[in-house]
Amino acid sequence: MISYDDFKKVEIRAGKILCAEKIPDTDKLLKLSVDFGEMKEVTSVVVEGQETPVPVKVSSPRQIISGISMHFPDPTVLAGKTCMFVTNLEPRIIRGFESNGMLFAVSTPEGGFSLLETNATIPVGTKAV
Repeated sequence: MISYDDFKKVEIRAGKILCAEKIPDTDKLLKLSVDFGEMKEVTSVVVEGQETPVPVKVSSPRQIISGISMHFPDPTVLAGKTCMFVTNLEPRIIRGFESNGMLFAVSTPEGGFSLLETNATIPVGTKAV
């Protein structure tokens, strides 16, 4: 068992899957691009082939590698789903791809499977309480 203080360290947030694709030469792995509402500042933008030095904030989706491919023969069906993720794990390299979080899902020995999805009213980035 872990203590409540250890559990409080786990950051769980809602994230919207923007796209999902199978990682070649693997049986289980999908590469997900997930929006948590995080922004990063860039110092320039390219407009019509011209770089303009302007500080702006842009959306910064995370890449998350998940072993759920066997449940999604067509991974594109995941796009648009808002699910729960652990977002404060150290980055991990899995089969050469960096993963920056962990998707919550449940499965049964009989083959049942479900993502932990939110309802439509929960905005991306919302922390679990």
